[in-house]
Amino acid sequence: MDTFLKTTGCVLAALVIYLVLAKQNKDFSILFSVGVCVMVTVIAITYLEPVFELVEKLRTVGSLDTQTVEILLKSVGIALISEIVEHICQDSGNSSMGKTIQILASGVILWLCVPLFTSLMELIEEILVTI
Repeated sequence: MDTFLKTTGCVLAALVIYLVLAKQNKDFSILFSVGVCVMVTVIAITYLEPVFELVEKLRTVGSLDTQTVEILLKSVGIALISEIVEHICQDSGNSSMGKTIQILASGVILWLCVPLFTSLMELIEEILVTI
């Protein structure tokens, strides 16, 4: 919790710096913003270690396929990254590019899920054959 509060305070300080930079040099202020986002993301990942351990435990207890869990985690990662990139695009004045990133992320997540959809179809076919 202490790291969260310190990080939040640093982000607020970085926001003030960003606002000052934005008045002087818009391009540099965007790069500064991206740098702050990357640093906060790295800090956020440290909080996810227990989550990864829990997901691994759930995978073991639930006898889930490793590929299924990987798809879930990759999908969440893609969604979070695309959300950050979309906001950066909006901050730099290009919301259409940000929306395009969201469309790309949705497509990639669906592409990642093709093995799950295939397994689901095979399961449905097995059930229908036994009926």
